Amino acid sequence: MLGYFYGHQIKPNRQLRRAIQTAKEACAAAMQQGNRGVYRTVITDHNQTSELTVEVEELAVTQAGQVKVTFHSAFYKNPEFRTKKGEALLREVRELLGDYLPANEIEWFERTEKQNNITRQQQIIDNLHQEHFGV
Repeated sequence: MLGYFYGHQIKPNRQLRRAIQTAKEACAAAMQQGNRGVYRTVITDHNQTSELTVEVEELAVTQAGQVKVTFHSAFYKNPEFRTKKGEALLREVRELLGDYLPANEIEWFERTEKQNNITRQQQIIDNLHQEHFGV
């Protein structure tokens, strides 16, 4: 009787609570992510030019309209312009552009649809938690 009670009542509830907690943490982490966008500029070196496109994530905004960013990826439109790739290219971009970029020159990705989906999923999880555990 005790084994039945543990196997069919207590253990599934523990697993469900862990799954709900993990889902809540994942939703919170997704909502905490900063805005992402693309910054484009033209770089000239040794009489050659190329457009540099950088994917950035917003960390903070200053009162002067500057955005502190982290760089996620970068590429040159002209592949012969510079041959660095990966982390070496990101280091070079940090040296060229710095940590702050003008807010009006960054094209931000649309986040409303993603945020709406996350909010909807959080509501479903909260309802499930209340339904099963009466919290």
